[in-house]
Amino acid sequence: MRVIAIMNQKGGVGKTTTTMNLAHALARQGNQALAIDLDPQAHLTAGLGALERQQRGIAEAMLGEADLADVTLAVRDNLYLVPAGDRLGELEHLNGGGATRGYLLSEALKSVGPEMDYVLIDCPPSSGILGMNALFAVSEVMIPVAGDFFSLQGMARLMGLFGHIEKTLKKNFEKWVVLTRFHARHRLAREVREKIIDYFPEHVYQTPIRESVALAESPGFGKTIFEYQAKGNGAEDYRALADDVVKQRVLNG
Repeated sequence: MRVIAIMNQKGGVGKTTTTMNLAHALARQGNQALAIDLDPQAHLTAGLGALERQQRGIAEAMLGEADLADVTLAVRDNLYLVPAGDRLGELEHLNGGGATRGYLLSEALKSVGPEMDYVLIDCPPSSGILGMNALFAVSEVMIPVAGDFFSLQGMARLMGLFGHIEKTLKKNFEKWVVLTRFHARHRLAREVREKIIDYFPEHVYQTPIRESVALAESPGFGKTIFEYQAKGNGAEDYRALADDVVKQRVLNG
């Protein structure tokens, strides 16, 4: 089982879009995939059409008030979701528990069965307690990076955070970069791609996710790109990205 945190401290880079569509792409290949909405904004839950009022979710599992299985929803064939729920924001202000506050998600994930192939965690755009819980629970991190200068800055800050956590925990994360909102004809986008490949050789997935109106529209209908526009660029790109993840296909520069 691979447990992957999908995170970037910069918003608007396609983090939730990637979590949702990559999870469904993996499930469509026959893998058992679990998506966890660790963002109090609950965009992943809404994008998968599973948002409800007075909803229990990952917070209850992290606090030990419910088993993870009790708050897990079957949302598509082979695809399962732990929604954000109504109380997730409370955890950002949790004061008790000391250092154990960082391991709440790790403890909750111990109940995930061996039949699950992939667990994808949609993280909030912050380095607060929820982000720390994600990092303490995983060995792999996927970083969506849009093809602009500010995305590079956000990525640099994130790498600093990773370095601090790796030193503290005495463990190394496997880091993967996926280029999102990509315009191949834009010189800046190509330059950003080349810089990232220079910085992280053999850690940038081969498939860039092209900018797509359908990718922006589909969550509003509670649909993944495969349900909203199965023959468009977005579906093609996320199918290919799923292959990249499974086969660990990367750009070599």
